[in-house]
This record gives sequence, structure tokens and C-alpha cells, in this order.
Amino acid sequence: DAPGSVHAAGPASRMRGGPLIAIGASAGGPGALASILGSLPADFNAPIVIVQHVDRAFAEGMAQWLDGQTPLAVRVAHEGDRPQPGVALLAATDDHLRITRTGTLQYTREPAATPYRPSVDVFFNSVTEHWPGRAIGVLLTGMGRDGAIGLKALRMKGCHTIAQDEATSAVYGMPKAAATLGAARAILPLERIAGELIALARI
Repeated sequence: DAPGSVHAAGPASRMRGGPLIAIGASAGGPGALASILGSLPADFNAPIVIVQHVDRAFAEGMAQWLDGQTPLAVRVAHEGDRPQPGVALLAATDDHLRITRTGTLQYTREPAATPYRPSVDVFFNSVTEHWPGRAIGVLLTGMGRDGAIGLKALRMKGCHTIAQDEATSAVYGMPKAAATLGAARAILPLERIAGELIALARI
């Protein structure tokens, strides 16, 4: 296995712990992610998967930097990894990241015609289609609209969805698109998102 990979014994492992937390971000995302992850406790019992628009050459360094900002473990996501409670996995190639029916993570070139790679929408939609348990979608600061449609799909499935508010977003593009679509059940300032996740993970 690749260093830092987090394979588990079997499919049932994806049901342990709290809900899957799926986070999408772009411009301004690293700082926002550091703020959220740094405010989560060491015993935070939910798996986290992050899709940040970042070149693959910088993904490993970003994961290492985020790992130093939080008591949780932050790692790049490898093919075949399973989301694990207390671990944040960061998409780390120029391909899209998806969750499969078996609960593992997979990189894929498809769909090819997307403006962003990895695409937040592609990951959010895969969670809607394949994740069997509870999930929470979070869309943070970023340019464009990536993630808004996927966040709406999560909300329509009954998942709790959060968008960062305008005042605390470095670039109010992606969260604004989500708000316009009615994709977010909650629109929150950055400093309140971690507390919301902690409360929801305990339900």
C-alpha cells in the first residue's frame, strides 16, 4: 500500500463512527480548511474527505501543512482508501475523486468535460449515489460554481448541507452559487462551521 493509506478490514467499516463529511473548496480554501480542521477535537468521530482545487504537485505539501494545523490526521487520498473516523483525506491528483459502492475512494478521468479537476460536484454526486450512511456536505470559499449542484443533490437526499457565508469567504463564488440554488440548509460564517460539524457528528 502507498504510505499513509488507510485501508480497512471490510465494507462494514464505512458505517463506523459519525457521518461522512464531504468538503469542497477552491480559492481561499487552504486557510478555511485549516480553521475548520484546527477547531475539531482529537476524538472527532467522523471521516472527512476534502476536494480542494489544487495542482497535484502541491497536494502532498498541503496535506502535510494541514496535518500540522489539527489534532486529526490529514493525508492525501490514495486509490482504494476508505474514509475513516478521525482522518481527513485530501484529493491529490488531477483526476476526479469518487466514492464507490463498496465505500472505497477511486480516481477517475470521467467526466472529461469539467472545468475543474478534481471536481467537487463529481465527489458530492458520488456520495449522493453510493454512500450508505449519513453524510454532511460543506462548500467553502472558491471561484466559480463547482460543488453547488452536488451540494443540492446531497440536500435533496436528506443530508445536512452547509455553505460558507459571504462575509468570511475569500471568494464568494461557489458558496454563492449554492445559496442561489437553495443547496445549503445552513449558511454559516467560517468560525461557526466546526461547531456545527461537532454537533451534527454527535447526533
